[in-house]
Amino acid sequence: MFLRRLVETEPGGLGTREFIRVLRLLDGCSWQRLQDAVERALDVGVHDADGIWLIVEHRRQAPVVLCSLDGRPKLRLVDVGRTELSARR
Repeated sequence: MFLRRLVETEPGGLGTREFIRVLRLLDGCSWQRLQDAVERALDVGVHDADGIWLIVEHRRQAPVVLCSLDGRPKLRLVDVGRTELSARR
């Protein structure tokens, strides 16, 4: 199914090349990890090896631990205003 989607989205043999690039990702991860990443990629409309590799790498990373500010009453006195995002354009 994945190969068919690649061939449909990348005419002229590019889909087959991209499929081979996806298979080469097995050099750096397990079959199950790659399969899970491909399924996720298909869910979000990603059809290239680079995007699939990003999914693999993202899932390898440990979740970020948030810093607790409990026990730091001085920080409650700090007033940080809202950032106006439209000013950054």
